[in-house]
Amino acid sequence: MAFFSKLKERLFKSSSKLEQGLDAIVEEGAESAADEAVQALAESPAVTPEQPAPAPVPQPEPVAAPEPVPEPEPQPVAAPEPAPAPQPAPEPEKKSPGLLGRLMGRSAAAEPRRALDDDMLEQLEELLIAADMGVDTALRVTANLAEGRMGKKVSSREIKELLAQEVARIMEPVAKPLPIYAKRPQVVLVVGVNGSGKTTTIGKLASQFKGAGKKVVIAAGDTFRAAAVEQLQVWGDRAGVPVLTAPEGSDPASLAFDAMTKAQEDGADLLMIDTAGRLQNRADLMEELAKIVRVIRKKDETAPHNTLLVLDATTGQNALSQVGTFQQLADVSGLVMTKLDGTAKGGVLVALADKFGLPIHAIGVGEQIDDLAPFDPEEFAAALTGIGNK
Repeated sequence: MAFFSKLKERLFKSSSKLEQGLDAIVEEGAESAADEAVQALAESPAVTPEQPAPAPVPQPEPVAAPEPVPEPEPQPVAAPEPAPAPQPAPEPEKKSPGLLGRLMGRSAAAEPRRALDDDMLEQLEELLIAADMGVDTALRVTANLAEGRMGKKVSSREIKELLAQEVARIMEPVAKPLPIYAKRPQVVLVVGVNGSGKTTTIGKLASQFKGAGKKVVIAAGDTFRAAAVEQLQVWGDRAGVPVLTAPEGSDPASLAFDAMTKAQEDGADLLMIDTAGRLQNRADLMEELAKIVRVIRKKDETAPHNTLLVLDATTGQNALSQVGTFQQLADVSGLVMTKLDGTAKGGVLVALADKFGLPIHAIGVGEQIDDLAPFDPEEFAAALTGIGNK
């Protein structure tokens, strides 16, 4: 799949820290085990095999003188037979190498293996926490990974595959596309903090829905930034979708109300409402978001039908607090994770799935209009752990 190749290429664009860390953990333990074995062999006393006692030499018995033999008559001499061809010398028997020979002559292609023990588990936990998977999730993942395998030797490839299975298992229940309802217009409210990628996400989603035959309308609800409105209009032009705007500084709730009226009159399938970026610790901005929801419900008490929270993957663990706050104020129904191409800590998505269980509708790995795709847990897990396209 083309998007997976892009995900694999860009997810850890700067350096695949998780993949490299897993390799280093296994190799470190394997080298330590080999060093200990060589040291033990070097310190063991040399053993000289006992020499067998020489066999007794038999003494010759006296021999009687032979009787005279009559001289035979001369016979015709036959031609001599040709000498047999020389046979090749047998190859010396190959001896099995000893421990030292096996250690020192090990093929370079052989995979290092390490016994799964408490020290290795602790290193794995630290690595997952450093990848922004969170303490609780990292502990749970490593505990499941170790179940029934303690003391067994594993290679880096096997650890990556086991880790990918655990990640995919956590992510599977939340991998859900944005649901489409029969209600028209279906109102999709898009929220998030400043710079999270809301505007580009709206443009990409609108393009996808338009390509699927849906009639889409966009409302530029960030009325405080002229640049935000202009950016959304650019994306609307790319997607071939109309963008409704209001004068700078207008009430965003009023724009949302007018946009719903327009979408109903035009028979639109979806109305996507952009909102101003806001920090979750700004009570005034959060109250403004709550007002937009109240006004929308005057037109349709079931709206908004979807509230998408757009998260920036580069914010790491801060994404967890954002979800908690927005979930309380805006009744978040699903997540979109952007900028996975800009971080080596994609594990935060695993932590979000493990803690909140909210649907992850899509992930983004670039600025192009097709750089947003439905979330696939197995492909994400494979890219995250570096095991390749499965």
